[in-house]
Amino acid sequence: MDREKLINEIQSKQTFLCIGLDSDINKIPTHLLELDDPIFEFNKAIIDATKDLCIAYKINTAFYESNGIKGWNSMQKTLDYIPHDIFTIADAKRGDIGNTSKMYAKAFFENLNFDSITVNPYMGSDSVKPFLSFDDKWVILLGLTSNVGSKDFQHLKFEDKSLYKHVFEKSSKWGNENNLMYVVGATNPEFLEEIRKIIPNHFLLVPGVGAQGGSLKDVVENGMNKECGLIVNSSRSIIYAGSELDFAIKSREAASSLQQQMASYLY
Repeated sequence: MDREKLINEIQSKQTFLCIGLDSDINKIPTHLLELDDPIFEFNKAIIDATKDLCIAYKINTAFYESNGIKGWNSMQKTLDYIPHDIFTIADAKRGDIGNTSKMYAKAFFENLNFDSITVNPYMGSDSVKPFLSFDDKWVILLGLTSNVGSKDFQHLKFEDKSLYKHVFEKSSKWGNENNLMYVVGATNPEFLEEIRKIIPNHFLLVPGVGAQGGSLKDVVENGMNKECGLIVNSSRSIIYAGSELDFAIKSREAASSLQQQMASYLY
C-alpha cells in the first residue's frame, strides 16, 4: 500500500486506528477452543466486527511463532482474511546483517505479503536497507519505545543529544516518507513534539493507547501533522474487551469509541 492510498483510507474512514491482533490462546474466549483453529476464528470475528473502524491491523508475530507451524498457519490465514484496503503490519522487530535481512524481507513481503514490518535499527543501515528495496512496502523502525528498559540506551546522551534523536536523524536518510515509518510509544507524548521537528512528514506508529495508559489527546496534540501522520495502535483494550459469546460485539464497541474520538481530530 502506498502513502497516497493510506492517507485516503484515513480520510474516508475518519480514523487512524490500528488494531493489534496479539491473540493469545490463553486469553481468547474458551468456547473457541473447541474449533480446529481457535486463533484464526478469534481473529476472523474481530476483523468482521471492526474492519470499517480501522485502517490497519498489526500482527505481533511472537504470539503466532510461539505455536510453531500451527501458529504460522493461523497467521497466514489471518493475513489472507484481512481486506486488501487495510494496511497490514508484521510486528516482528527483525534486523540483521545484509543477507539475513534480505531473507527476512523476502519472508514477510513476498511470501506472507505484509504491507510493512517493524525493524530494529541497532545494527545500522545495512541491516535496514534490504527491507527498503521493495516497492509499496514499508519499514517501521523502532524509534523511541516506552518500556521501562528504554532508558538503558535510548535516552543516553551522545554529543549532547539523546541516542534516540541520533537514530531518527541518521535513519531518516536511509529511506523517505514514502517507505519509512517510526514506532514512538504513546506513553512518551512529551517527546513527540521534538521528534516531529526531526521527521515532520513521516508516519508514526504509536502503540500504548488504551490498556498501557497512553492518551490519544496527547498523541494528537504533539504528533499529528497536516496529513495526520499517525497510526495509533490499540490491542488488548479492543480484542479482549469481552470474553463471552458476544466478545466481537464488545470489541466493536471499544473500537468504535476510539474511532469516534479520532474522527473529531481529523479535518
